[in-house]
Amino acid sequence: MLYHLYETQRSLMEPFTDFAQAASKLLSNPGSPLSQTGTAQRMAAAYDLLYRLGKDYEKPAFGIHTVDVDGVGLAIHERVEIDKPFCALRRFKRFSDDPATLTGLKGQPVVLIVAPLSGHYASLLRDTVRTMLREHKVYITDWKNARMVPLSEGPFHLDDYVNYMQEFIRHLQAKYGHCHVVSVCQPTVPVLAAVSLMASRGEQTPLTMTMMGGPIDARKSPTAVNNLAINRSFEWFENNVIYRVPEKFPGAGRRVYPGFLQYTGFVAMNPDRHASSHYDYFKNLVKGDDASAEAHRNFYDEYNAVLDMDADYYLETIQTVFQDYKLVHGTWDVRSPEDRIERVRPQDITSTALFTVEGELDDISGSGQTEAAHGLCSGIAHQAQRHLEVKGAGHYGIFSGRRWRDMVYPQVRDFILAHPSPPKNALAPAVAAATAAAEAPVAVPVTPASKAGSEPAQQTAQTVEAVPPATSAPRAAAKTPAAPAIATRWVSPEPASAVAAVAAVAAVAAESAGPGTARRAAKAAATPAPRSKARKA
Repeated sequence: MLYHLYETQRSLMEPFTDFAQAASKLLSNPGSPLSQTGTAQRMAAAYDLLYRLGKDYEKPAFGIHTVDVDGVGLAIHERVEIDKPFCALRRFKRFSDDPATLTGLKGQPVVLIVAPLSGHYASLLRDTVRTMLREHKVYITDWKNARMVPLSEGPFHLDDYVNYMQEFIRHLQAKYGHCHVVSVCQPTVPVLAAVSLMASRGEQTPLTMTMMGGPIDARKSPTAVNNLAINRSFEWFENNVIYRVPEKFPGAGRRVYPGFLQYTGFVAMNPDRHASSHYDYFKNLVKGDDASAEAHRNFYDEYNAVLDMDADYYLETIQTVFQDYKLVHGTWDVRSPEDRIERVRPQDITSTALFTVEGELDDISGSGQTEAAHGLCSGIAHQAQRHLEVKGAGHYGIFSGRRWRDMVYPQVRDFILAHPSPPKNALAPAVAAATAAAEAPVAVPVTPASKAGSEPAQQTAQTVEAVPPATSAPRAAAKTPAAPAIATRWVSPEPASAVAAVAAVAAVAAESAGPGTARRAAKAAATPAPRSKARKA
């Protein structure tokens, strides 16, 4: 009922917002006699502000038409590669008529940016995409407004989100042989689940996961968002924030968490800041500061554009992530498209490097919530783990704006470059030899290095430490120093037979492929055998 009342009120207000827009233009147009009066500037500013407060904000376009790479302009073409009922996998394809530039573009890493499904559209990551496009092939998850999805498409669950991520990752791996994943805010949880499930099945996983400002462990440094989820019951959310889409939309009758309620929550977190921002906008219009006024419009055109979320997905996220903490407790089960129930086991991830990023002043995902992923992903060698806390950055500052471009992106870029795709078929013989040498698959327990009691265990730990991570490109390494890795976990050794096999394989690889490939071969050979049969991608 509330959704219907809101739409009725918005329809009644529409003529007044149109009038306010027309009056503002009339009073600010130099050719209009009314603009010559003494109060015209103030009246025009007031009408403009009224118009912006009352208007309906549609989904913004990314609007990325060109990017500059080393002085060469690249044309950008957006296209949808996979169109799902609730999400589209959108690619930003780059074009250039410079042969040298094209050659460089072809060898650049493939990055899947997973945008949050938490109220705003994927275009909120416009700055993230624009920056990444300079040195990466970029894809992004473009989530759809649930009120525009017909009921015939069925509901959307958190499990479906996880399955979407697996499908998109497989698509990029089938096309390019590998990919990197960057998740921002809310999707850090389902992305970690998706990669965990792929690892548990023995599937190929992304080369790297970069997680930025997400609630991996919402118990740490709880924020206002976390406290709301904790202090209210599941039934309270279901009874108070879930409504059906009105008849005028394609998704009429669908149960959703409406965008206008989410927007109210966003503003309620910092009402004074938003009120001050709107008053500053009014003053900038009066004194003719067009640049500041335009910056205000650009920000709020994005911030005020919100989408509805399917009720099942929203409620399951509240329960799984913020109330039951199923990921950190190891009790999260996901239903696959084949209707199989699978347990999420982050500790099964071994071949994907992990980089976590947090903002010092983040008031949405508190300090330590994202960093907790390192403790869960205990199967990843500590050399392949890194954490960054961005000083002076809030939630949006870690993926948008000056701090993102100057402080975060250079380290994300270098981390991706430090974990390139191995040459095709270079590691297959080594992995096969190691598997044949070991009598049986052995799970690799994870313990702190200081607790390794036996002499072979200490020797193995020293060997792992002596193997440095892959070196990034010289230009990138010289430009930005790598952040210190987080040595949170050590990998305990395999039985003696497996260790011997790994050593033999590494020696063969060293002779045939050089030191760089030998290190990667040894690491791949040391990866434990999968727990279950690999599924076809």
